[in-house]
Amino acid sequence: MSNELLINITPNETRVALVENGILQEVYIERELKRGLVGNVYKGRVSRVLPGMQAAFIEIGLTKAAFLHASDIVSPNDNGNGEGKRQDSINELVHEGQDICVQVVKDQLGTKGARLTTQLSIPSRFLVFMPATEHIGISQKIDDDGERNRLKTIMEDITQGEYAGGYIVRTVAEGVSEQELLADVIFLHRMWVAIKEKMKTESTESMVHADLALAMRMMRDFVSPDLERIRIDSRETHERAAKFARKFIPEIADRVEYYPGERPLFDIYSIEDEIQKALGKKVQLKSGGYLIIDQTEAMTTVDVNTGGFVGHRNLEETIFKTNLESSVAIARQLRLRNLGGIIIIDFIDMQDEEHKRQVLRSLEKNLARDHAKCNVSQVSSLGLVEMTRKRTRESLEHILCEACPTCSGRGALRTAETVCYEIFREILREAREYDAQTYLVMASQAVVDRLLDEESTSIVELEDFIGKPIKLQVESLYTQEQYDVVLM
Repeated sequence: MSNELLINITPNETRVALVENGILQEVYIERELKRGLVGNVYKGRVSRVLPGMQAAFIEIGLTKAAFLHASDIVSPNDNGNGEGKRQDSINELVHEGQDICVQVVKDQLGTKGARLTTQLSIPSRFLVFMPATEHIGISQKIDDDGERNRLKTIMEDITQGEYAGGYIVRTVAEGVSEQELLADVIFLHRMWVAIKEKMKTESTESMVHADLALAMRMMRDFVSPDLERIRIDSRETHERAAKFARKFIPEIADRVEYYPGERPLFDIYSIEDEIQKALGKKVQLKSGGYLIIDQTEAMTTVDVNTGGFVGHRNLEETIFKTNLESSVAIARQLRLRNLGGIIIIDFIDMQDEEHKRQVLRSLEKNLARDHAKCNVSQVSSLGLVEMTRKRTRESLEHILCEACPTCSGRGALRTAETVCYEIFREILREAREYDAQTYLVMASQAVVDRLLDEESTSIVELEDFIGKPIKLQVESLYTQEQYDVVLM
């Protein structure tokens, strides 16, 4: 598999696209005014303790107070393996007005504030340093037992004495030398010392450490033997990225390229078109079938339909092939749209148990390439697949879109007919309460057209009933649901 990172820079926005075998898989967007907070370390102040929720609100200088749960606080009873974190009540761990060092683990999402932890973790190229523990863990994606033992032995030797602390060895550390791991450990400890010094001098509700910019984070986190090249369309960012690569990731320094072309970088790979498609509900499959993806506050639902695909043999085979193709498309769409939380997939009902097993296995296989953690359940009695995908940042739709001002996010408008009947009821209500000479109805073009056409008889009958004339006036700025009844 050949991977490419495409980095598009504009003055106020950075976009990174991960392309696998020529197909867009993931998009990351960072805007200067709304930079992601995950990984940032703050000197916060406890503003409110909630014993009933075993949580506290922490002021860290953001518009919304951040949320810290008791399970995310390193307690004095913690033995270094995380087993002591849940033994203490929130009242025993923090108190109002207390200064506390915290790290953001989840960005602000919608109406929810950022999620915090006191279990700080500082990532580098090969390691993640956790100063509050003594535990050494190895990435689960490193399968070889011999390599896992080798890495653990090296880390146990390095972390004796001045470099003590907890570490997680990342997947990219597979096969690296002891010298490279030691260099990472020294780098992380220097950074931790700097953070501790800033904690002493910085004022409360301020940031003491920020994670790398998006372009550098992607280079750090996505580098692998499969990564063929990194193309950047900004000369200044390219120079910084090349310098960063030479210092921290020298083996990919020659893969960082500057793209000087006149045609936009994302246009060459059709990234813009794919982003536009990812904002729609309908996803076409090559066979003629399609998906309907509906993102709500509580969960995301995915409905699979055969559409124009009629197959060649029988109905069961047609359904099986559509579901199999959709399992690949669903895994890609979850990554591309960055959909998280609870996800319900309604595959077309299959009778054959072997077909169900193969579709589920195909879904799990394609989700295995996802960088976010996914858990997939079995097919339920209703033929639904329930799964979860870890959510750490806003979805693509939430970053790029906002609720429609016309329908207020409902996705539907009341029909012109419905609005006409509402107007009739309003006129009757006004006629009972006030003694007006004339009633002026101000409404949208579609509503007035219907009142003059299909509802003209009803208007005449209403005028006879109330004994007063009714005039109509088109307001071009009104939406279909808006109207006013003016007494004259």
